[in-house]
Amino acid sequence: MNACLARKPWRTRRTKAGFFFGAGRNQSLLVSVARKNRNAGRPRRLTGFTLIELLVVIAIIAILAGLLLPALGTAKLKAQGLQCMANHRQLTLAWKMYSDDNRDVLLYASGVWPYTAHDQGAWVSGWMNFDPNNRSNWDVEEDIKKSPLWPYCGNSTAIWKCPADKSSVTVNNQRLPRVRSMSMNIWVGGFLGADYGLSDSTDPFAPGGSTWRIYLKMNDMIDPGPTRTFLLLDMREDSIDVGNFAPDMRGWPDDPARTGFYDYPASYHHRAGGLSFADGHAEIKRWMDDRTIPPLIKDGLIPDTLASPFNKDIIWLQERTTRKNNP
Repeated sequence: MNACLARKPWRTRRTKAGFFFGAGRNQSLLVSVARKNRNAGRPRRLTGFTLIELLVVIAIIAILAGLLLPALGTAKLKAQGLQCMANHRQLTLAWKMYSDDNRDVLLYASGVWPYTAHDQGAWVSGWMNFDPNNRSNWDVEEDIKKSPLWPYCGNSTAIWKCPADKSSVTVNNQRLPRVRSMSMNIWVGGFLGADYGLSDSTDPFAPGGSTWRIYLKMNDMIDPGPTRTFLLLDMREDSIDVGNFAPDMRGWPDDPARTGFYDYPASYHHRAGGLSFADGHAEIKRWMDDRTIPPLIKDGLIPDTLASPFNKDIIWLQERTTRKNNP
């Protein structure tokens, strides 16, 4: 035998398990095998949740859900508000493009009774209600696609409605969404250029009105000006009917005891509604007076022409609607 090998017994010494002992690698392997042999006869312990632990986890999930759900609801409201303003801006841009192409002439806010004739001078025709036989409620082919604004809308029917407006009508046992929530400021164009008794005028049928100014061309908007004259406004589902929203100007500017409603604005965004202005910008306006947001009449129409003295929301709208012809 080689004498050098004889002096290195650690390379030839074996353990009872049959492994060479002395090298670090073999030591680790030996310990691992020994542990497995020691535990081989023991029953395996099954692990899991106890009932108390499960209840604690459920309680934590419930607390987290309670914290997150309101935030998700708020995020949804904000998203709908942003989409609502985008719709207003697009439809207002269509209105402005029409005016630019037609020698600065403004479309009328509304036709005249019975409002079903497709007057090409009015921005939209038709009478909305909850009658399933009235196609103006649910068929975009009936009025919207016949509007003078339609060629400027980019083939989008969605921009005529607030995304938070979930009103619908039942047609042949099927619930169909209504097609429009936006209406135009009646003092922009009026009823084919007349105010038809909406003011204190002694001659209410005079074109252009006699007490309050009806804007018939863009350059008529001197006071309060395009940036402070609202154009389109979302109406409540139980107040919208024809194409106009009629702010009651009685009591402005110095007799707030006379303020009241002809029509009601929408409050689809948590006590707030969308509207656009003649310069093209849009806002979400939060209504401050509870009388502006009475309980909804489902599948019906709320009465018009209601007194609401000292209502700050009405005064806010009046300031952004029109001015007297002879102040």
